[in-house]
Amino acid sequence: MRHPFDARTLMNAAQTKEGLEDFGTTVFETPLSVLTDDYTVADLTDVGGHILRSGLVHGLRMRLRAQEWFRRHPEIADERIVAPVVVVGMMRSGTTLLQRLLAADRRFHCAYGWEVVEVAPKLDHRWSGLEDPRIAISEKRESTTREMAPELFAIHPMYAREPEEEIVFLSDAFLSHVPESGAHLPTYRAWLDEQDFTPAYDHLHRMLQFLQWQKKQVCGTARRWVLKSPAHLGYLDTLRTRFPDLHVVHMHRDPRETIPSGAGLNATLHAMHSDHVDRDRVGAQWLGRMAWTNDRAMAARDAWSDEARRCTDVDFADAVADPIGQVRRVYDAIGVPLTAEAEAAMRRWLEERPREPARAPYTASDFGLTDGMIDDRFTAYDARFRTAAHSSRRRR
Repeated sequence: MRHPFDARTLMNAAQTKEGLEDFGTTVFETPLSVLTDDYTVADLTDVGGHILRSGLVHGLRMRLRAQEWFRRHPEIADERIVAPVVVVGMMRSGTTLLQRLLAADRRFHCAYGWEVVEVAPKLDHRWSGLEDPRIAISEKRESTTREMAPELFAIHPMYAREPEEEIVFLSDAFLSHVPESGAHLPTYRAWLDEQDFTPAYDHLHRMLQFLQWQKKQVCGTARRWVLKSPAHLGYLDTLRTRFPDLHVVHMHRDPRETIPSGAGLNATLHAMHSDHVDRDRVGAQWLGRMAWTNDRAMAARDAWSDEARRCTDVDFADAVADPIGQVRRVYDAIGVPLTAEAEAAMRRWLEERPREPARAPYTASDFGLTDGMIDDRFTAYDARFRTAAHSSRRRR
């Protein structure tokens, strides 16, 4: 009997559930196999293994379903993703705030939570103008997460009707750092560091084409995209190769604040899948990953001769103090007027946005770290993007 994390077994399960055979490209099979091999030896509970297996099968089902939609409607592949605005930054640096403000402008497309959960509708879906049934599915998932995993929802809430990050599409390419955030996967983690992420960004592009085509069936127009994911930070060069006319909004915040928060999310995810969570290891791995990610981001930006035109840097404190003012800087950079209508929509969202539950007050010491250890790993980052705060902190 094959192990339940066997890649071929999972692919067969997805094919059986969907009644479809064609995955399209098979480039995902190698990363899926490396990932499942590491899951096989990971210290997972039965429930944790079931959750992770179900997630993998769901991603494979979306691949099958999307491939069939592309086969039936080859015009989807002609959709052009023009000049996306991509919000990046470490977790808890204000990326969600900036993305959702921009997405309040009706001239922008975004991926909503319900679209991310189930990017491919069922094959008998009809574009009737009625509310998409996937919204109810996503709202049920949101409610279940609130009830069954309140700590996870407090740290990383995902709302069905709010703009969401597109990290799921990278994860469904199985070239993603998402799995290492929820389990100890040393082999897969090390293997990822040497991989070309082009197939993942090709899949992201394809899913954006698919979503843009779907939006046209409902409202008849396509607009510029606003994207967001901290995951893009380590792959800005690959991102730009796939979206050469992009504009990056790079959010910045004191790593002393972002690192413990990210480690807290990872520890929560680990605890959902395993009875044994080494918080010190989680902290060390997260600090290492974020330092690696930011070093790569700075190197990529250094290589861009037009960096000043392609990037807008926004400090978290400035975004919180004057969100509309910081958004106006982005509009100025991309040469788009911030209309009175768009600004009113943003201010309305600020008033009506979901009020997130209180988060656990994590500190570096909760994960075997110290502020000094974080400072040492982010010396170059602080010097480049947070000079005033960095100098003040060193004087204390």
